Amino acid sequence: MSDNVALISVSLNKKAIPRLIESLTMQTDKNFRLYIVDISGNDEAYQNLPSETKVIKRANKGYAYGVNEGIKEALKDGIEKFCIINDDTYVEKEFIAAVHNTLQSHPHSLIGGKIYYAPGHEYHKDRYSKSELGKILWYAGGDVDWSHSQPKHIGVDQVDKKQFDTSVETKFLTGCLMIFDEEVVDALGFWDESYFLYYEDADYCERAKRSGLKLFYDPGVVVWHMVSQSTGGSGSDLHKNYQSKNLVKFALKYAPLRTRLHVLKNYLLGA
Repeated sequence: MSDNVALISVSLNKKAIPRLIESLTMQTDKNFRLYIVDISGNDEAYQNLPSETKVIKRANKGYAYGVNEGIKEALKDGIEKFCIINDDTYVEKEFIAAVHNTLQSHPHSLIGGKIYYAPGHEYHKDRYSKSELGKILWYAGGDVDWSHSQPKHIGVDQVDKKQFDTSVETKFLTGCLMIFDEEVVDALGFWDESYFLYYEDADYCERAKRSGLKLFYDPGVVVWHMVSQSTGGSGSDLHKNYQSKNLVKFALKYAPLRTRLHVLKNYLLGA
């Protein structure tokens, strides 16, 4: 058994991850091992990696597949704590220490943290002052709108004024940052690889809740997100295609009957 946490990042195109790698080299707590699951198909080498790093080359079978491959590799290495983090993010220097603390506070649970838009990557480009950039919330807890079968972010597009600084139980965690231990894997198994991209996080959260596990938002774990940079940006054809298709899959699996029919009808009319 290792005291390390496995930091698992699926690398889709190698353009964004250098910022994450740089931020990890500055951590005050060194009890982590970085697992980069490279599904980019690009043979270019990663630069300036933390000393405890394992690069795993895999075919591009989707985000959930990449996450699962990282978890399996970490389990083989005797690691029992996992932090899934997007490649298009970066973190503060106390991030790993905060991950260890939240795992101790919320064992056998799924945990997310406070996620900001990285400066310049806000959805509303002209809404904020220069001094507010880097403090615009992308995620501060989550919920699910079952009338449309849509996971949603609490606090999104708001300036952080400490209004979401309390650790609370929540209903949806984004796969941009998801923290859990081996007992969660034992209870739920691995992520559903049939989603390929998007909604695999919502699916894992629903499986957790329906199995009696709790989900927590912990504002002490902080991340900045260069939103959708790995998939061509928000609104790209790739983004829209998998969002719409997997919304239907998620709804048919979990939503009330009326919502299932509504979502399926909209998808078919828009196809």
